[in-house]
Amino acid sequence: MKKLAVAACLLVLTSPLAAQTPEQVAERALRAAPVWDGHNDVPIQLRSRLGNVIADFDFHDTHAEPNGQGGTSAMHTDFARLAEGKVGAQFWSVYVSAALPEAEAVVQTLEQIDVTKRLITRYPDRLALALTADDVERAMKAGRVASLIGIEGGYSIANSLGVLRQMYELGVRYMTLTHARNLNWADSASVPPEHEGLTDFGRDVVREMQRIGMLVDLSHVSDDTMRDALDVAGAPVIFSHSGARAVNGHSRNVPDDVLARVKDNGGIVMAVALPSYVSEERRQWGAVREGEKKRLETLFPTQPDEVTSGLAAWDSAHPEPKSTVAQLADHIDHIRKVAGIDHIGIGGDYDGMDTGPVGMEDVAGYPLLFTELARRGYSQADLEKIASRNMMRVLRAAEAYAAVHRADPPIERAVGQ
Repeated sequence: MKKLAVAACLLVLTSPLAAQTPEQVAERALRAAPVWDGHNDVPIQLRSRLGNVIADFDFHDTHAEPNGQGGTSAMHTDFARLAEGKVGAQFWSVYVSAALPEAEAVVQTLEQIDVTKRLITRYPDRLALALTADDVERAMKAGRVASLIGIEGGYSIANSLGVLRQMYELGVRYMTLTHARNLNWADSASVPPEHEGLTDFGRDVVREMQRIGMLVDLSHVSDDTMRDALDVAGAPVIFSHSGARAVNGHSRNVPDDVLARVKDNGGIVMAVALPSYVSEERRQWGAVREGEKKRLETLFPTQPDEVTSGLAAWDSAHPEPKSTVAQLADHIDHIRKVAGIDHIGIGGDYDGMDTGPVGMEDVAGYPLLFTELARRGYSQADLEKIASRNMMRVLRAAEAYAAVHRADPPIERAVGQ
């Protein structure tokens, strides 16, 4: 009888139904489905810090890299922290300035695709170029970070569907339609609109992207551009790094009516970690600080030292509010409420911002977020979806749509029009 009692206790303790801590739920989820991050800006760091000369760059540890100004500073990403953060797949963002003339933007975009591929090739035991969902799956199983390429801003195609198609041939698997400026075919979230969304050519860009299998990324675009893109989309769209507007009112975040349409579209919103998009308090602080800076510049138009010292005094009296992991989880809660668990992902924006939330300052912090979500009642299956299974579904759906439309003729526009 005593042996039976001991055996019963052991069965309970080892049963999958036994109580698990949030840490255990998160750990098991990320072991089964590592993080597939939607947006990381390492490529522009390689350009600004190293001029794209990476022969001596050591991606194992980037805590003290040249900062391009004669000193050193830490990056957010390296192999040790990717492993700690349980990152199994990464969209490396190819960003170039929206202020560039379009022809120059194309050249710099090609250079950034090149340096990204050279980085991947340098570390074949740690990174694997991924062009398809099957490639991602194979890399993850082999313990390598599946490396996909996205370009951040439609100015990188210089109004050319031919350039767009060639970007796909070079390995680009998503394009963010705009960045911080309007294009002559799409409105950005960062400036007043010019087109009330997409022009006819902009709609053709979306159609052609989906025909060839390139994901349409709606981060950075205006609300009307989001809606216009969804009007013509036949395959799922993505938001590679955006939050929920209802939680933080920043124009970079997604309003509820669009979240509901993402559900209908089958797309995904990959929650961003940038503090001004995460914390409403931080966003409001930034706006007040900018107002104080403008005030000082108006008072002292020829005395920059007065502006600098005055702003330093203001900063001392008004410490910057810190964003938190709990606030980021609030965005995920809201996206789940409106769009559903099948339409959430992660898009940190690391190495494209100063820092992430407290505890998630770099890519190593993702397990903290998943632990917080487990603490809120998300199941292991829920967490696996958020980590990478949702993104895998979206990419497979985009590939399936392109396969059906492979025989469709390319959309053509006369050169120069």
